[in-house]
Amino acid sequence: MTVLLALLAAVAALTGHTWLNAARWLRRPTDRPDALDEPVAVLLPLRDEATRVTGCLRALLAQRGVPGLRVVVLDDGSTDGTADVVRAVAGDDPRVTLLTGVAPPPGWLGKPHACWQLATRADPDATALVFVDADVVLAPHAVAAAVTELRAARVTLLSPYPRIVVATAADRLVQPLLQWLWLTFLPLRAMERSRRPSLAAAGGQFLVLDRAGYTAAGGHAAVADKILEDVELARAVKRAGGRIALADGSRLATCRMYDDWPQLRDGYSKSLWASFGHPGAAAAVVAALLLLYTAPPLVALGFVSTAPRVSMVALIAYLLGVAGRVLTARATGGRWWPDALAHPVSVVVLGWLTLRSYHLRKRRRLTWRGRPVS
Repeated sequence: MTVLLALLAAVAALTGHTWLNAARWLRRPTDRPDALDEPVAVLLPLRDEATRVTGCLRALLAQRGVPGLRVVVLDDGSTDGTADVVRAVAGDDPRVTLLTGVAPPPGWLGKPHACWQLATRADPDATALVFVDADVVLAPHAVAAAVTELRAARVTLLSPYPRIVVATAADRLVQPLLQWLWLTFLPLRAMERSRRPSLAAAGGQFLVLDRAGYTAAGGHAAVADKILEDVELARAVKRAGGRIALADGSRLATCRMYDDWPQLRDGYSKSLWASFGHPGAAAAVVAALLLLYTAPPLVALGFVSTAPRVSMVALIAYLLGVAGRVLTARATGGRWWPDALAHPVSVVVLGWLTLRSYHLRKRRRLTWRGRPVS
């Protein structure tokens, strides 16, 4: 019972931290920003995105309150006609520039190299850089609101996390863990104030940077070989003396990251090993998550007839874990009913994906979009 009470206290503390982050420290850009008075470059890297880019690009061209908007698109070796789709959508709009990317040189991964090409070819007068992925659709005021928040927060890098669109059972099990993990375990206010590069988070789907700070940090050249280039860029900004911040971007952008289970499985497998680092650290974290969030419902069911008090304590621990998922969903525009009830299953799937990530990396079989990533 003592161990179970300690577990209950730990889950309660973590759920309390989730509430504190969501209610107090998570930045929320304004819905009605004023027009910007600075030129902005929106940078869109594309590799085989013919089926996704139309909605993304149309949303970019519909942005309001950004009189100095320039959109730079890079076709990064696509083989599915992505560039033709871009030309069809953009037409002769002078705000859009389409570039043809070159293959990454030795020491570079594809995504950082594509972003670096975009940044170095952007309008030199642009003082803010906005990186957007093809699976993101921005609201009409999104760029103005995000850049306004970047300046109001006085940070070098702002990561407004989009609302993740879920459609399949796999989506609903796995995708909400992204926001839940950083709202539960990352002290947002301390992250903003601390100079420690290790205390950093960012999401590359929608990333806003002060150009001078980006350059001072070395840009994507500083993270050329990093699979988690977004997080590593945030760390590079901190090392250069800049500040970073996360924001709730659910009212600014939506993102459907993966179309099906194989894409989702492979997408997480390519990067989870980089999230945890040493396999021992990954094993410890996964074991702790399983103990805190998967063991309680099993104990509650297993002892319901033989030890009702034990079962009740375990049930409370389970419900507190569910409450953390509910808080996260409510704070980030996600779905909570009945998905949050399956939180223990989500943690099990995360553990399996982590194991698969290390397994494939050890055998040098990790790839993404036809390119090796380890």
